[in-house]
Amino acid sequence: MREWLHNIRVTIVTVAQGLWVTMRYWLVTYRRDRGTFTEQFEYPEKPLVVAARYRGFHRYDLTTCIACDQCARACPVDCIYIGKERPAGGGKGFRVTGFTIDYSKCLLCALCVEPCPVDCIFMGATHDLSCYSRDGCIVDFSRLPLDIAWGRSTLNPTAIAESKRITQPVHGGPSQ
Repeated sequence: MREWLHNIRVTIVTVAQGLWVTMRYWLVTYRRDRGTFTEQFEYPEKPLVVAARYRGFHRYDLTTCIACDQCARACPVDCIYIGKERPAGGGKGFRVTGFTIDYSKCLLCALCVEPCPVDCIFMGATHDLSCYSRDGCIVDFSRLPLDIAWGRSTLNPTAIAESKRITQPVHGGPSQ
């Protein structure tokens, strides 16, 4: 009987603690100095501050990629597509003709980053790639300007739409 009463007491205490947390967060919504969500986070005008190890959309360095396909093999959902061809002069390695990531499938899991032998793919800090069509979710890094693809500038829907008009890669790879 004593154990049964103890269990009832523990149950009541834990439910009361949970309700207290809920009540505390509910009461915070009525503070006058709190402001609205759009006042706290003015997203389109000011970018959100992300954590230092945030896994956002990829950064890719076409100038060092050797087209080894390690990142595409490591991807669990097969969202990385690498186009490559042998150089015309008969040299070693491959020439990258396309490096495409389909972000409608990508999990942002960073499993593609680890196996890269030349460290040409990283997880960036870009957190939003909004678009009105699924075609905007498919990013071909070989057709983006190098400053955007490598992450020195932001990966934005406008740059991606402009890159769809380019037919040739902007850089041939490490052999050029």
